[in-house]
Amino acid sequence: MASGFVLCADDFALTDGVSRSILALIEAGKLSAAGAMTNRPHWRGFAGAFGALGEKADLGLHLNLTCAAPLGALPRLAPGGEFPTLPELARAALTSPAVRREIAAEIARQLDAFEDGMGRPPAFIDGHQHVHVLPGVRRALLDALSHRYPQGSLYLRDPHDSPVAIRERGVAVGKALTISALALGFRRAALRRGFPVNRGFAGVAPFDAARDFAADLQRFLLRPGAAHLVMCHPGFVDDELARLDPVVATRPVEHAALMEYVPEGLAMMRFADLA
Repeated sequence: MASGFVLCADDFALTDGVSRSILALIEAGKLSAAGAMTNRPHWRGFAGAFGALGEKADLGLHLNLTCAAPLGALPRLAPGGEFPTLPELARAALTSPAVRREIAAEIARQLDAFEDGMGRPPAFIDGHQHVHVLPGVRRALLDALSHRYPQGSLYLRDPHDSPVAIRERGVAVGKALTISALALGFRRAALRRGFPVNRGFAGVAPFDAARDFAADLQRFLLRPGAAHLVMCHPGFVDDELARLDPVVATRPVEHAALMEYVPEGLAMMRFADLA
């Protein structure tokens, strides 16, 4: 039975507005983790402020292979200098050894950028649009982590959860089931390399601004896993956001709800505090 859960904001450094929202929420004690997109230009300007909050929340890498520009040349995966869409990435990573080598190089660059900005390794790693669990990406990531970091030194996000729990929560059920299926086998592969993962995952949302996000947060805690993780996507809207990401209108809704949020039933915890 879970005694607590990690509440993790994705997409730090995506834009100025998203970054400022996440910083404010960590300062207010409303998040226990946040992941940064170190390929984004905002990372360099915000890394210091982000790193200063390491006592308040776990700070990790939000691996990005589908949004905006990579940190280095990817002539096969991103010949025009922009990352592909998620379906294009999944297909290329699965079928092309050359693309998998490019992905491995970009993973190393994003890890380097995190360490350069923070002066320390990430506390955890997850992926934008869950790219880290894709066949063709997961092995490159696990290989990189095994070479760089001691076993047990960071956590990995496993977006798999039981179909029974997903259906009982009743939020974006089809989407959550698809993501969960995509992650099959990831937990076993991560544990085999000595990297712990969450056990229980929620936060998959329809990104509908008319929904009551505070109520959805409580639904995300139904049938929690033994080491439960809930993701969220707060932010302040700025001109850049709409050009980069389809999730726009719901970000300030999530920010406002999180600022008022008081967990009921389970305590909000850091990764290391989970059973």
